[in-house]
Amino acid sequence: MDADLQDDPDEIPELYRMITEDGFDLVSGWKKKRYDPLTKTIPTKLFNWTTRRVSGVMLHDFNCGLKAYRKEVVKNIQVFGEMHRYIPFIAKKEGFHRIGEKVVKHHPRKYGRTKFGLDRFINGFLDLLTITFIFRFAKKPMHFFGGLGTIMFVVGFFSAAWVIGEKLWYSYVLHVAAPRVTSSGLFFVALTAMVIGVQLFTAGFVADLVSRNGDDRDRYRVSERIGL
Repeated sequence: MDADLQDDPDEIPELYRMITEDGFDLVSGWKKKRYDPLTKTIPTKLFNWTTRRVSGVMLHDFNCGLKAYRKEVVKNIQVFGEMHRYIPFIAKKEGFHRIGEKVVKHHPRKYGRTKFGLDRFINGFLDLLTITFIFRFAKKPMHFFGGLGTIMFVVGFFSAAWVIGEKLWYSYVLHVAAPRVTSSGLFFVALTAMVIGVQLFTAGFVADLVSRNGDDRDRYRVSERIGL
């Protein structure tokens, strides 16, 4: 919980009861009535809406510090950097699907200053993109890099073929002087797209090899380990 005394410790017993008696894996607080300025509440609503859409976890307040967890959740999730706000998302991806929510009291700030700012707002969305990418492609990076590289290469290849075909059409069908292939801007765009496509495909291939030979190659879902 936060150290600015805006969270109410009287909520802890009920959070604990929901874990021990109601069978939740994780219970998150929801500051339904907040005593914060609009400069903080409006960006927070946008952040929570985006996180719900991306993660599929239907919580109203991902940033609420009042949360309760089963021991298995804490021991089987990895949190780094500022990923603490996405613990419900991480827990769900690791097989803990019983996630609950409880409305909690929120008090006006008495001490200290808010640490919320534009940089934290932007970093939060960047962290969301990072964690989404990790969970979706960490075990299959080739699906991302290889797919994107293939698209780039195909677009570049057909663009280059169009430029060369146009040159041949003018020269051998119409028998007129045709502009040089290298004088076309599209040719260089096509060439660049093919080079980037090959690089992305290669990056995906190397990343796939690293992933398959990593220390966690035999890691499996926690849901299988604890029988959820």
